[in-house]
Amino acid sequence: MSELPRPFTTLAGSHRHDAVIENSEFLTFAERADTPEQALAQLGALRARYPDATHHCWAYRIGAAYRFNDDGEPGGTAGAPILKAIEGQGVDHVMVVVVRFYGGVKLGTGGLVRAYGGGAAECLRTAVRFEVRPRQALQVSVGFEHLSTLYHQLGLFDTARGEEQYTAQGVTLPVELFPEDVQAFTQALRDATRGAAGIEEVTPA
Repeated sequence: MSELPRPFTTLAGSHRHDAVIENSEFLTFAERADTPEQALAQLGALRARYPDATHHCWAYRIGAAYRFNDDGEPGGTAGAPILKAIEGQGVDHVMVVVVRFYGGVKLGTGGLVRAYGGGAAECLRTAVRFEVRPRQALQVSVGFEHLSTLYHQLGLFDTARGEEQYTAQGVTLPVELFPEDVQAFTQALRDATRGAAGIEEVTPA
């Protein structure tokens, strides 16, 4: 079987957590992001929404890709703690932006790390999550005489189906299954059609 991306846990929607620390407001926003472009677009939207904020510090983790930025705070006190919070909460494909309005009291290095990292961790901890499980794509072909058999087998598994393509010989149908179901589905369909079904794995582009 071709190598598929691993399952990962991400956020079901955008989430926000607010805190006031020594008169400074920290507004933390977390959202799913599947590409760096999506993550930076979320950052741009928050900069436009809060143009008067003192800092817009952020980090994202998307698979092996990650970036973070202190946006003017002392080096290592904002972006890195946010990224550490993402990793510590076990989520992926996530962008976190912490918007700070300075309140006139300096927090010091440790205070900033706790404010940014703690706010990010609490935001992610209280967000609704879900697991993304990649599916294996298959191209299934059967003759017209086996069409009802195919749909019966599809009904026995958790499948996502594409649009049928009709040929002179029968029907070709794109199907997606969870990787652990592919072998059982393939065997069941071939047994039910006495080997007449054509089943090919589709390699992700």
